[in-house]
Amino acid sequence: MIIKCLSCLGVIICKMQQFLLELGKGFLFEARQKRFTFDEDNYYVDLVFYNRLLQCYVLIDLKTDKLSHQDLGQMQMYVNYYDRFVKQDFEKPTIGILLCESKNDALVELTLPKDSHVYASAYQLYLPDKALLQAKVREWIAEFEENNIG
Repeated sequence: MIIKCLSCLGVIICKMQQFLLELGKGFLFEARQKRFTFDEDNYYVDLVFYNRLLQCYVLIDLKTDKLSHQDLGQMQMYVNYYDRFVKQDFEKPTIGILLCESKNDALVELTLPKDSHVYASAYQLYLPDKALLQAKVREWIAEFEENNIG
């Protein structure tokens, strides 16, 4: 499936989707720009995956500005929504990944369950390393800028 991505944000979302599926660590694609509605306000999480090896949902959101507490709170809201209304009792808690694409740096924040220490070894096996995600985001930004100069 070919998806046209015109903005830097769109390119990073496309590449992240492809990267996680090619990683071969149990990621299954579920949705892109998944809409959540709270009190008649719509919110959109960029990518939704299910990891069959971890048996949990993985939500990924990309921010184009400096990461704020509001962004972390919004991701926590998405994670809480999935845990309360989507995940089944036998599934493990939802994981949120925030990627921040800023002009000078790439930042990755994980929103893990409160009891994440229980699953720490599994997370390390199946989730991409934060440093690897940061490097990939930087690489994709550089590619986008190189291809869109002039």
